[in-house]
Amino acid sequence: MTRTSSSTVVAIARGWRALGWLLCPVLGAALLWGLKLAAGWVTTLTWFPFQGPFRLVESIPEPAATLGALGIGAAAGLVLAFLADLDLLSLEIDATGVVLTRAGESERFERAAVGAVFFDGGKLVLVGTAGDELARESSDLPKKRVRAAFEEHGYPWHADGDPYREDYRLWVEGTPELSDRANALLRARKEALAKDQGDEVKELRRELVKAGVFVREEKKRQYWRTTPG
Repeated sequence: MTRTSSSTVVAIARGWRALGWLLCPVLGAALLWGLKLAAGWVTTLTWFPFQGPFRLVESIPEPAATLGALGIGAAAGLVLAFLADLDLLSLEIDATGVVLTRAGESERFERAAVGAVFFDGGKLVLVGTAGDELARESSDLPKKRVRAAFEEHGYPWHADGDPYREDYRLWVEGTPELSDRANALLRARKEALAKDQGDEVKELRRELVKAGVFVREEKKRQYWRTTPG
């Protein structure tokens, strides 16, 4: 957690990020090198499926096979490190508002519009003064640091979690209290959750918010509520 003039920035420490950039290519190279070493043994197992790729690897002469495995593994590890780093959430908080940044995109919420801040499992949630949900973002940030930063600047931190938790109800197909559009969005989101389609899940949540429906999930079951009153 660092300070910029009168604001507080909460982000994953540079040391941990650098470690990720170092370890991912090393582990990627080690994994492919291990698979390359195992290829010869796998081709002797007549019962093992998908023999073709292993036979292809085994047919590559040395040192090309080893160098190729190390290079491709390291490159794949670098891509993984880049994607993981890009997906990290960072916060900049001051007395006038909070900025949430992920993947180079930032969204600001004015302090006067924020009625509650809390963690719901591994997600940081901002709720508006009217009970509308402003943001729900997955976060690997240290919870104590996040809480301290919000409290330092006078935000209403809810240590007990969601003040509207009792308002959520389990969604079932064709819930009569919801519009056809909301039910269709929840149906599509259920399918996206089952397939672990993270980007699609987020986009469908945004559409539900536009329809005045706020959703959370537990073990891929969806719970919904609307704005109080």
